[in-house]
Amino acid sequence: MLLATVLSMALPACEQFDLNEDPGKSQLAVLPYQSLSELELAVTGTYNRLHRALWMTTAFVSAWGGDDLTTHRASNKADFREYDQRLVTPGNARTRGTWNGLYQAIRAANTVLVNAAETDLPDRQAQDQLVGEAYFIRGFAFHHLARVHERIPLVLDIVPNFEIGLASRQEVFQQIESDYLKAESMLPVSSTLGATRPNKGTARAFLARLYMDWAGYPLNDNSKYAQAASSAKQVIDNAANHGFALVPDMRTLYTLAGSQNTEGVFTLAHCQPCGLANRKTGKLGLPGDFGGWQESFAEIRFFEDMPDNYRKEITYHTEIPLDANGRVTPDVANAVSFIPWTEFKDQQNPVFQKITGPFEDNIFNGFQNSRSDYLMRYAEVLLTYAEAAGRSGSVTADAWEALNKVRRRAEGLPVDQPAPGVDLSSGDIAELAYTERKWEFAGEYLRWYDLVRMERVEQALGGSARDPRVSIGTAFDANGNPTPMPLTKPSNPILGSLSPDNYFHPIPPDEVAQLPNLGK
Repeated sequence: MLLATVLSMALPACEQFDLNEDPGKSQLAVLPYQSLSELELAVTGTYNRLHRALWMTTAFVSAWGGDDLTTHRASNKADFREYDQRLVTPGNARTRGTWNGLYQAIRAANTVLVNAAETDLPDRQAQDQLVGEAYFIRGFAFHHLARVHERIPLVLDIVPNFEIGLASRQEVFQQIESDYLKAESMLPVSSTLGATRPNKGTARAFLARLYMDWAGYPLNDNSKYAQAASSAKQVIDNAANHGFALVPDMRTLYTLAGSQNTEGVFTLAHCQPCGLANRKTGKLGLPGDFGGWQESFAEIRFFEDMPDNYRKEITYHTEIPLDANGRVTPDVANAVSFIPWTEFKDQQNPVFQKITGPFEDNIFNGFQNSRSDYLMRYAEVLLTYAEAAGRSGSVTADAWEALNKVRRRAEGLPVDQPAPGVDLSSGDIAELAYTERKWEFAGEYLRWYDLVRMERVEQALGGSARDPRVSIGTAFDANGNPTPMPLTKPSNPILGSLSPDNYFHPIPPDEVAQLPNLGK
């Protein structure tokens, strides 16, 4: 709860407490860090809070509002179904979990920032890097919350504020911008592989994402497209220095071995044996027929509309390999049988390979694993540049090349070699890049935010847009032509409004009850 978070902000990292301190002294006193190790420990605690906020699908539940993802029509998936069906109740437990987890990360970052402001360590460069990481984490947490709730309280201090209210959308974005800019000024040019710790390019890339949101609904400040294009281009021009590049083979992105790589602009590293597991992938993407948690399925219409190319092949599993005992097997080459998704008994939806992983990795048997998570991929930077360049009227050959790199890889081609028949050099580059994002990030919890910023939820989900069209050739007419096979158990219908007044979601009511100004 935010009230508990506000109160606990008064308590700096435990390693700094004097257990014999005078109880009459205020615990709100700023306690400068006495050593770099103290500061490192506090920043590590901030990362741990961020990890606890993001390790499950809870923080990404908004994504089920998109046209790429759906969930089980029954079972215990009510919180996901509310988003899926656009009828989110104020008491949704996943919304509350997102709120609590991210404000705990903000609390931890604030503790670092307040105490570090009075700290002057001998290694100023190392101090600045750690403080920059705290600014970045706080900006990221505010940004994620703003994408869910639109208006949020800006908690920026360790001093409790029981009168805190909601900041305007403009104020929230200005604060996020400030945090990212401060982070950029303090972070190093490069960092760990996959940027499991942010660098200057990470902060600038997230600024580009922020400006795209700022240019879209509800602020609709079109001037921000130019800033988005400029920010993305800065990252692209310095990609080698930041350690960023598209991986040649997209398939490796979603494997255990390959999930920390040059494409990660900011990667959440997971380590199951260390107590920092990933619980967004694995069996939660499998249907109940095969022992799965049946939480994250692919929308049929979206799946069938996706261009048939290499990217689609590695985005989905269209069949499940079974061994001689009828169990899912990682030994795909020696599987006894394969069950197509159209023959699943419980619910008929394709499976996201991005979520279950390749069967050979064998993470489908567990509900947590060590696969790393992309909070942004370099492909997003390229497509942001192409789209923002188009929407700001500053299209260049470089913008087309950014789009074409992603298109080439989608076809399984080398990203840096021109590909006639694949490359584009004319047309509406903004819309072409927007559509490319749709396919590139399918199942990565991003599509909903693109629909919101462009006010296209109704277009994507309304009327016949979500009606399933099954055209897998499993049924044939008298002339041998494939015909649509009716679904015996279709996915979740839309129940709520698709209008912009239903894009953002209620603040948890227990927060409003304790901090009434959040309800004003």
